[in-house]
Amino acid sequence: MYQLLRYGVVLSVALFALSANADLQQELDNLAPGSSFQLPPETLSPLAIRVPGVSVSCAPETVIDGGGQGNAVEILAEAITFSGCQVRNWGKDLNELDAGIFVARVAQGSVVENNRLQGPAFGVWLDATPDVTVRENHIRGDTSLRSQDRGNGIHLFNTTGALIEGNDISETRDAIYIETANRNTIRGNVMSDLRYGIHYMYSMHNLLENNVTRGTRTGYALMQSKYLKVFNNRSENDENYGILMNFITNSELRNNVVTGVSQGQSAGVVISGAEGKAVFIYNSLYNTFEGNYFGHSNIGIHLTAGSEENQVFNNAFVENQRQVKYVATRTQFWAEDGKGNYWSDYLGWDRNQDGLGDVPYEPNDNVDRLLWKYPEAKVLMFSPAVDTLRWVQDAFPVVKSAGVSDPHPLMRIPDHLQSEIR
Repeated sequence: MYQLLRYGVVLSVALFALSANADLQQELDNLAPGSSFQLPPETLSPLAIRVPGVSVSCAPETVIDGGGQGNAVEILAEAITFSGCQVRNWGKDLNELDAGIFVARVAQGSVVENNRLQGPAFGVWLDATPDVTVRENHIRGDTSLRSQDRGNGIHLFNTTGALIEGNDISETRDAIYIETANRNTIRGNVMSDLRYGIHYMYSMHNLLENNVTRGTRTGYALMQSKYLKVFNNRSENDENYGILMNFITNSELRNNVVTGVSQGQSAGVVISGAEGKAVFIYNSLYNTFEGNYFGHSNIGIHLTAGSEENQVFNNAFVENQRQVKYVATRTQFWAEDGKGNYWSDYLGWDRNQDGLGDVPYEPNDNVDRLLWKYPEAKVLMFSPAVDTLRWVQDAFPVVKSAGVSDPHPLMRIPDHLQSEIR
């Protein structure tokens, strides 16, 4: 008898909860367009917002719990604002696009702001939604899952005109993934403890500015994209790559700071080929690098696979273990309008005091190539034998190999980067 009574009480509570949630969903569905509504201060089941122009917010104690399946919140009409809510425990099926907040294609001009999300799959999924704003959200992944099994913090799929601003994202797979998404702005986000901070694929005409990555396995992964503007971003103590460029064309990278990139490790095992490159450029052409700081990393810049016709000037390469790694068949000259780059290991002089070195800086000569091929030879770096080899190639240019040449190296770090001096 007691068990039956207990079962009846539990069933009644469950039915009441279902009824209460159904009543809440009905209230949301009955809102007048353009009205405001605050969700009650309790734990709520998943909900959908279907009325155009409404603003839905939460009391401080409100929690929307996805119950471990599907989406926790769905935004299904245009110009909706969803703000100030705690969202957790949505589904983990990446194939089904499970998300904490799913913003549908019809939700043009919607705003998702000041929410706190924690869950396994995608934090915010923008499903080809035009002109949406996602700002000042705090997004965390599920650390009980492997990194590759988690979703991205914010995922833009075929989205145009989006503003992604001021979000704090950590412990997801990638922080912000931009896929076939054009003319978006990604600004002022802070990202840490991830695979990639920013991940671009097949996107054009995007502005990426004032973002910060820390402790990721790659800060900014820019792939198969064109006409990107990458301005004033920071990569601090990331692994493998600060900025990775794969088939990027006609893009601008200006005034970025990449520092402290180290060789990546997985479960304590050193990852081959990921030597800690401030910037790695693969099969990328017709790009401009100006005013950037690449410092205190294993390699300052690595170019390969036909990465030519790039303009590189007024940058600072500071105290990298190896400043440049470049494999190609012809020499590239890195200077513009008579000014090159600052190199912390430049040993030339400036007799006329014009701020430019009197002899070119050539960081990857035959001796450098020998050291790349046989790293154990580094112990001979400052030996008479190596000095003799360098003298021979300078005296007899016929043996000189293709590489990078900066004909007008700067004698001091550009003024706007002086604050980065340690």
